[in-house]
Amino acid sequence: MPRYAAIDIGSNSVRMEAAEIEAGGKPRILTQDREVTRLGEGVYQDGRISNEATKLTCTVLARMAAQYQALGVDGIRAVATSSVRDARNQQEFLARASEAAGTPVEVISGREEARLVQLGVQARWPQSGKVLIVDIGGGSAEVIASDSGHMLDAVSKPLGAVRLRQAFLKDDPPTRQQLQQMEEYIAEKLDSVPGRFGRSGWLRMIGTSATAAAAASAIAGVPREKRDQADRLNVPASHVRALYRRLSEMDLEARRRVSGVGPRRAEIIVPGLAVLSYILTSFGFRKLHYSSAGVRDGIIADLAARGVGWERARLSEDQRKEVVRLSLRYAVPKKHAQKVAALALELFHGLEGVHRLPLHYGKFLEAAAYLHDAGHYVNDAAHHKHSYYLVANSELPGFTAQERELIANLCRYHRKSPPDDNHVNLRALNEQEYEALMRLIPILRLADGLDRGHLQRVQKVQCHVSNGQVEVNVISEGDANLELWAAEQVRDLFRQVYGRNLLVSRLRG
Repeated sequence: MPRYAAIDIGSNSVRMEAAEIEAGGKPRILTQDREVTRLGEGVYQDGRISNEATKLTCTVLARMAAQYQALGVDGIRAVATSSVRDARNQQEFLARASEAAGTPVEVISGREEARLVQLGVQARWPQSGKVLIVDIGGGSAEVIASDSGHMLDAVSKPLGAVRLRQAFLKDDPPTRQQLQQMEEYIAEKLDSVPGRFGRSGWLRMIGTSATAAAAASAIAGVPREKRDQADRLNVPASHVRALYRRLSEMDLEARRRVSGVGPRRAEIIVPGLAVLSYILTSFGFRKLHYSSAGVRDGIIADLAARGVGWERARLSEDQRKEVVRLSLRYAVPKKHAQKVAALALELFHGLEGVHRLPLHYGKFLEAAAYLHDAGHYVNDAAHHKHSYYLVANSELPGFTAQERELIANLCRYHRKSPPDDNHVNLRALNEQEYEALMRLIPILRLADGLDRGHLQRVQKVQCHVSNGQVEVNVISEGDANLELWAAEQVRDLFRQVYGRNLLVSRLRG
């Protein structure tokens, strides 16, 4: 199953998340990391990212890179938002950050940031109605109108918590005049938004990012160390406004003692709550719902939707050229080999939640699909055994000797008896390779069976996994009874390997 990583370099903190995409597109988080870097402070003072902030951010990025690189992710996207958008030394920072992260860091627009936030919320907490999503970062605030997972409209305003604190709140606690000036500025920036988006028809307002997390946690009595429990909580809007008034009268030390806020968030919580309070009031929402999703979740959902990394499951151009060359050398029927290879990759993709193999095993499956019938060149009888010998002992540039051995064993077991511990040909495989072999054999047999007549009747397959059963729907033109029968012969082995029932049925094309 594909693994992705996301890095969000914000004005207040850097966040990293790596996740594995399970069947149905659901992400399973593998690791997360976050550190406050206050990247925006220098930008909002003199227009430049300070050297100290750059050094700290690069150190954090290198640490995060080590984490997702160890997971062998199939795709990564690293983005920078408001403060880097505004920095005069943007290019210098991007070069250093990209080197530390081991991947290019790109500056995204406010609208792209909004799109990713919306995707992240939908991935973590699917919405089936019209919702307003508010993300308050360190440098900007994104207000997003979404309907059943589709972004209708979005605005990005320079109302981040770090930016507002530096611009308006000079004293601790802030004076009444400073608060009033900040509130008037917020109102000026957001005044047109309710009219633009509409005040009615909303299912709920969802706040994301640390400001909303702190608000929900403080009001609901969730300690900061248990903030994960605040996900999807809702709190009254009147309590959010009351929390804003209460915290704005406290000094920093007192705010730090408020349960759920946290010592670093206490420094910038007041302006963040001011923005939340204004939006809740101007739209007339009675409750604030909190979602722990953010830009990083949207990045991962976007990478998965675009199929990033799936090229690792397919043979490279050079590898395919060598595999096809070898198949032609042993007179493997070309159209049959191509069809079995295409079906094998469709099944590998569709059954990713069942086989749970890293993507690169797909290319070994594809190679075996091209070469599984090579043994007919020696003798039709026991041709699967001859296929093993020919592939294992032929030159196959583009593959290591160990990879060639795995491909040869896949060819060996594309029919007849499954692997047995006494089979000599298995001795060259390590434990991991043997496990991968076992999981790939039923897929290759299914693909081969679905072109049993060598007539390419089956156009494509669709896989559905639920309640301990795997259903493979076959889309074909004309009679595909022979192919369906051959595919059904894999049921016992499929159950033996995966512990699931296999049902093969036909859908008319």
